[in-house]
Amino acid sequence: MAAECDIGLVGLAVMGQNLVINMANHGFTVGVYNRTAATTKEFTDRVAADSGDKVAAGAAARIIGYTDVAEFVGSLKSPRRVMLMVKAGDAVDQTISALKPHLSKGDIIIDGGNSDFVDSERRFKDLKATGIRFVGSGVSGGEEGALKGPSIMPGGDHDAWSHIKDIYQSISAKVGPKADIPCCEWVGDGGAGHYVKMVHNGIEYGDMQLICEAYFILKNALQMTNEELYQVFKEWNEGELESYLIEITRDIFTVKDAGGGYLVDKILDTAQQKGTGKWMSQHALDLGVPTTLITEAVYARCLSAQKDERERASKILPGPEVTTFAGDRKQFIDDVRQALYASKLCSYAQGFVQLDAAAKEFGWKLNNGSIAMLWRGGCIIRSRFLGDIKNAFDKNPNLENLLLDDFFKKAVAAAQPSWRRVVSSAVQMGFSIPVFSAALNYYDGYRQGRLSANLLQAQRDYFGAHTYERTDKPRGEKFHTDWIRERSLK
Repeated sequence: MAAECDIGLVGLAVMGQNLVINMANHGFTVGVYNRTAATTKEFTDRVAADSGDKVAAGAAARIIGYTDVAEFVGSLKSPRRVMLMVKAGDAVDQTISALKPHLSKGDIIIDGGNSDFVDSERRFKDLKATGIRFVGSGVSGGEEGALKGPSIMPGGDHDAWSHIKDIYQSISAKVGPKADIPCCEWVGDGGAGHYVKMVHNGIEYGDMQLICEAYFILKNALQMTNEELYQVFKEWNEGELESYLIEITRDIFTVKDAGGGYLVDKILDTAQQKGTGKWMSQHALDLGVPTTLITEAVYARCLSAQKDERERASKILPGPEVTTFAGDRKQFIDDVRQALYASKLCSYAQGFVQLDAAAKEFGWKLNNGSIAMLWRGGCIIRSRFLGDIKNAFDKNPNLENLLLDDFFKKAVAAAQPSWRRVVSSAVQMGFSIPVFSAALNYYDGYRQGRLSANLLQAQRDYFGAHTYERTDKPRGEKFHTDWIRERSLK
């Protein structure tokens, strides 16, 4: 049988199915395979019967199902391109092992799942030794993005890029004045693609928690109704906070429950996580970079999961007597808006600092401006000010922190009074705002030329002879003091 498929896709959960339809809608012939043959047949039958809501005219004929791995691989044009949309971890390795006997040198395996970048680094090296090219590609946008245009972050073997570029840039989201700039560009070698996706997800954790803290402050300090909250978030989405997450938050406040009242008020306050935010925090510690916002956002989810413990503690532990805001209501709402904006800027600043540290660690050549544009459309953190971030890196590709860019420096300076008022008011009212606080603490720590670590180093040298450096000596020169003998104050 002559090879007829432009690309093959393994794994037909919802994301995989929607990516296949997206590819077929853009004129590509796609071979599909799933470990469970019934899933493949169910999908191809449903696509064939689609009324046109998802599948463009003629696209169904470009989706071909296979139940045999060898036949599936044999249907692919050379170099064979196989995209995996299977669960991260062992399932990816098992799928690669099943495919390898049927692949040849120069063929391409693309992992489009939420894999750990460490696994992608390993797979890249292992497959390169066999002549098979590996791409670890982050894909963001959820089910809708997969169907209509996701953000795609490919990295791995650069020799593969020219063979997959047309497909991925065709199916990705588009931005720009003419909506013709694809949210898909080559990221870097090895595990760089999945690393960038991990940072995207970490920033997503921070964004979501910041919005939730803003909501909690407004709802409790001002006793705002869902109708009022809808109006606030609607107005915010028309300004510098315009983003997908603000937009969907606005809409959530409109949904009523069948049993009466609003649905959001009946959802249990325990959040879940899939792990990518945690991975970012863990690797930040490995790199020694202060990605504090994302880490606090992860911990906030962990604390939310302790629902039963919190319920018991709420009946025992006291807090402030005054838990509502008595000042200028309109000003306070605007203060929260500005505090949210400044905190988001710190979150993105931390994310790009971590990307720079990882690039240095692994020898990747990351383009931060290009990465900002990858996130401009299709993905969960898409927002207006990602364009401002790209402008900052276009002006200075070596910018060491976004907060030092003139645009963002002025924006944070303007928001600073509101930011401080909101954090102090929330603390006085006893509200838990870990990420707002972490953002402000990071800003205050970063802007100070001298912190308290001089005393910390003295303590370490006292009990462990860990040595210290001096302000009046060249950097790198180490000193130790016998603190017990030298004590002069008693």
